[in-house]
Amino acid sequence: MGPDVPLLNDYKQEFFLKRFPQTVLGGPRFKLGYCAPPYIYVNQIILFLMPWVLGGVGTLLYQLDIMKDYYTAALSGGLMFVTALILQMANIYAKQKTVTVERMQIQNTLTDEDEFEFSSCVGSETVKFIIPGKKYIINTVFHSFLAGVLCGLGTWYLLPNRITLLYSNIGGTVTIFVFGWVTLCIAEYSLIINTATETATFQPLDTYEITALMRPFYIFVFIAVDLAHRFAVNAPIIEQTNQILHIVFLFLPFLWAMGILPPLDALFLWGMEQLLEFGLGGSPMSSNTKLLVMFLISAGTAIASYFIPSTLGVILFMTGFGFILSLNLSEIGFAFKHTMISHLASRKSKYMRSGLRIQFGWREFIFYLTVLTLALIEAGLLHQFAGFSSFSKASPQAIASYILIVLLVIMWILREIQGVYLFGTFRNPFYPKDIRTVTVFMEKQRRLMKVGVVRRILLTLVSPFAMIAFLSLDRSLQNLHSVSVCIGFTRIFRMVWQNTENALLDIVVVSVAQMLVLSPDLWWNRSLDTGIRLLLVGILRDRLLQFVSKLQFAIAILLTSWTEKKQRRKSTATLITLNVVFFPILLIFIALSALLSSPLLPLFTLPVFLIGFPRPIRSWPGPVGATACVCSDTVYYQQMVPSLAVALQSALAAGSLGLFLPGSHYLCRFQDRLMWILVLEKGFTYCGVNIKGLELQETSCHAAEAHKVDEIFEMAFEHEEHTKILSLNNHFGHILTPCTVLPVRLYSDARNVLSGIIDSHENLKHLKDDFIKVLVWMLVQYCYKKSKTRDNLGSADKNKKRSFPENQHSSAAGTPRPLRDEDSFTVDTIEDWTDDSDIFDLEPRGKMRDRKEPGHLGMTPKAHLSIPGSVETQSQDVQQEMSPDDKLHRAVVLGLPAVDKGKQEEILPQVEFSCSYSELLSIPEEWRTAPVPTSKVNEMRQRFPEEWYHFILSQLDFFHLTEKPSNLLEDLMKDEALKDLYVHGVLSCCFGLFGLDNTVPAPSHVFRAYTGGIPWSVGLDWLTGKPELFQLALKAFRYTFKLMVDKASLGPVENFKELVNYLEEYENDWYIGLVSDLEWQQAVLQEKPYLFSLGHDPNMGIYTGRVLTLQELLVQVGKLNDEAIRGQWANLSWELLYATNDDEERYSIQAHPVLLRNLTVQAADPPLGYPVYSSELLHL
Repeated sequence: MGPDVPLLNDYKQEFFLKRFPQTVLGGPRFKLGYCAPPYIYVNQIILFLMPWVLGGVGTLLYQLDIMKDYYTAALSGGLMFVTALILQMANIYAKQKTVTVERMQIQNTLTDEDEFEFSSCVGSETVKFIIPGKKYIINTVFHSFLAGVLCGLGTWYLLPNRITLLYSNIGGTVTIFVFGWVTLCIAEYSLIINTATETATFQPLDTYEITALMRPFYIFVFIAVDLAHRFAVNAPIIEQTNQILHIVFLFLPFLWAMGILPPLDALFLWGMEQLLEFGLGGSPMSSNTKLLVMFLISAGTAIASYFIPSTLGVILFMTGFGFILSLNLSEIGFAFKHTMISHLASRKSKYMRSGLRIQFGWREFIFYLTVLTLALIEAGLLHQFAGFSSFSKASPQAIASYILIVLLVIMWILREIQGVYLFGTFRNPFYPKDIRTVTVFMEKQRRLMKVGVVRRILLTLVSPFAMIAFLSLDRSLQNLHSVSVCIGFTRIFRMVWQNTENALLDIVVVSVAQMLVLSPDLWWNRSLDTGIRLLLVGILRDRLLQFVSKLQFAIAILLTSWTEKKQRRKSTATLITLNVVFFPILLIFIALSALLSSPLLPLFTLPVFLIGFPRPIRSWPGPVGATACVCSDTVYYQQMVPSLAVALQSALAAGSLGLFLPGSHYLCRFQDRLMWILVLEKGFTYCGVNIKGLELQETSCHAAEAHKVDEIFEMAFEHEEHTKILSLNNHFGHILTPCTVLPVRLYSDARNVLSGIIDSHENLKHLKDDFIKVLVWMLVQYCYKKSKTRDNLGSADKNKKRSFPENQHSSAAGTPRPLRDEDSFTVDTIEDWTDDSDIFDLEPRGKMRDRKEPGHLGMTPKAHLSIPGSVETQSQDVQQEMSPDDKLHRAVVLGLPAVDKGKQEEILPQVEFSCSYSELLSIPEEWRTAPVPTSKVNEMRQRFPEEWYHFILSQLDFFHLTEKPSNLLEDLMKDEALKDLYVHGVLSCCFGLFGLDNTVPAPSHVFRAYTGGIPWSVGLDWLTGKPELFQLALKAFRYTFKLMVDKASLGPVENFKELVNYLEEYENDWYIGLVSDLEWQQAVLQEKPYLFSLGHDPNMGIYTGRVLTLQELLVQVGKLNDEAIRGQWANLSWELLYATNDDEERYSIQAHPVLLRNLTVQAADPPLGYPVYSSELLHL
């Protein structure tokens, strides 16, 4: 697609031009897109101005000194409440009236769904169109009451006398009064008449009609400040704030229209997250419930510390609770719950508990308890004996700060040398240069791993204790019952554990400032205690980092909109010029966005920047990992994520992923797989992440960006010329910065063209012979395993089995008969009932045959049922008794005459084995009934690989038989009847798959046979009627095909032993089938070492082989610019939820090699994004 693809298509442009004015005005629909009567517009204008009229009545009475200001407010509010109720009742009445009429009407399906037919000024259709009404009765009353309160307080807020007192300016009073009432009317209309769709949309669906409350809520905030000013005495700050807010009040419609003010759900979640992180020292949480619970507990801790009477008690309380709240409490609670359940009763949870011990067991419990005890002892002793000296360059607190400065420098250096680039710019000279294989990389990285261990000890144990020493020695803690001390120190005592690296940086900055500014008269030292200083430094650090990231993002969009030819639109030059001219305003926008911690929104990802509304750090409202666009590729991510999580854990501990903070995004790449990692929460020794897998079927946009990702990683890790000491990162400024590579156990995917193998006449000529060998091996293995099962299950009847006479042939009516009865009770016979069985058969066919009368033998042609090993004279007698109909049937067997079902049922002559143990390897009776002529049986006898058959039998051990003769295997090999059974079984399968001719199969037939899509034939019809045999034959054919490929690649098979090794390897270590099979997915999840599939490309006319190999391979990891992702996701949310621009070829989803726009859209949570896999919260 070209760069000038429309931002919005024609239909969406028209839709947007209708929706946006509605949003600006709070709901009135003045642009309909079709002709409507004038009264529709007049009615909306009257309803829009209604609050002003009602408020004007009160205002007039107050100005004329007829009523007091609060009575005025009550009167206006009461009138508005009654009016709102009347309007809502009118809507309910109109709906009921329309329902009764609609039963008689026929809907006109040809009219536009948005088009209404209006009958009169106050007709039911008019009322329903202008006042859509509320979904819930409670909202009808509550919103009406709220409208009354809003109108009353709004009247009070905008009283002219009151405004004149604030500004002493008539012109200002008039302006604020007029435009203030416009703001109020917009909020009232949105609340009670028709709720406008907001540009700031967080949830895709407004289930509980919360959107209507958004605008009134912000007006109530402004009124609350005014009320505080009214009742507060001598508060100049409140007065100044009130003056400013009265002016901002006029711009509320603009802020609502631009989507800068967040909807209520996003506002409360964002507010709790910001307070928890910067006010209480916690971390953002992965779910709304956890966020709420943690916020309440943390706030409770801060409040409780205010009432503790002694300084020592305060320090111990803050230290203890700071440590406890920084732990992974949800996992500890989960582990504790299952431990208790397993102790009380349940056996089942023992298994669960053993799985949880990895996360939290006795070792972890003792470690945490020890650390907590030592921290409490240290804090208590230092505060008690050295906590009263003032800060000087030689005081104990100054010594602690020198130690902290050294620690910060050491840890910063140790973290930087773990990654491939220093500061994301220069190649790290300590990083391994040759990383093509896991073993070489791990060998070379061993030194860095040792450095990582040192860093982890410093981070986990040394730094927190050093910081606690610094804080315990602070004089500010002497001020008991101080709000600032409680907030500041509760926060930092927790942050020491929750986010150690940032806490260390903050304390070092404050201590350095304290050393440089020793004068006690300065504001920094006079007005602020250490806790509040640390709080301000923490907020400043966070906002400064956000500002830099946002600035990088904005510059990247500006530059690439011109330098990338595919991004260069007709409007690009104009937009760049405007951005350059108004660059100070752009900087103000970026600064405001950073200050609010809200995303910088590039409209349609063009260099047109807006301030997005503040939202939680995870950007999406739904629970983590709850939704994904699951498809056949999902299993590859499911298989690799546990191993990737373990590798991430090691990298995180070593520090090779940089600052791993909540809100950080990482991208992992291996072959065609892309994993997107979002950090959600962080605490002491744990991190919570969500891992998403992106689609493998690459579109052109996906492929272009994936290729760029590969190029960046290859340049960082593989190109020799770029691994020189301190060579520059050629992709500096890209939103992806390579970090490291991780050894992960996953499937490598190799695809080969099989031209020259599948179409080789020589290979295809040997295919049938190899198939016979593989099938013989498979049938023997099948029967042998079945005999084992039978022996294990039928232990009660083992004596019967041992009573076989060893020196006497079994007769037709003798021993086999009890065996059949006995076998009918085994699991194997039960398995003979399949979904394909005839539901009208009263019994399994094996039983029916046993009960047939001997006189019925002649009913079906013997040609169908020639059983090798039966007495020859019997066969001849049966053939002599054949009727003319049967002979005709035999002659035209491929023509499929209509034969009565009952005629096909018959009894098979008993097979006389020369060895009594042959019964154990006998194939099921129903597998011997294939309609093949005797000549083909004789031909198969000659082709049958007898030596191979004997070799297979010689490999059997029969360990499951307690008593067996020493010459058992020799007797089995000599048993001709048993061999004839296998001849017939093999012939039946060959007949089903290849037919009766001996021609060399074509490549297309081989492919169809492999996939199970062979054209219909009599043989196939018979074979598919025996599902178990068909599956065996299909499996044997697939093994044979794989053997053909291996022989062509690795050379011919030398002997039988090697062939058996091949087959046993296929059985144990391979899944050979199709990618579309359910078993393929199961094999991936079960981690089969190898998988093989055959494919066909009809466009190129080639056959391909695909081999998946499970091994430990290197996955490349890079850090993404967090603000670039949040900004693009904010635009995606606006574009899809507000502008409804879901065009698959829209501009904002096109490939962008620097912003990775297409991949970023994919990684968003559904329904806006479409990752094929999304994990639940993973604790590292």
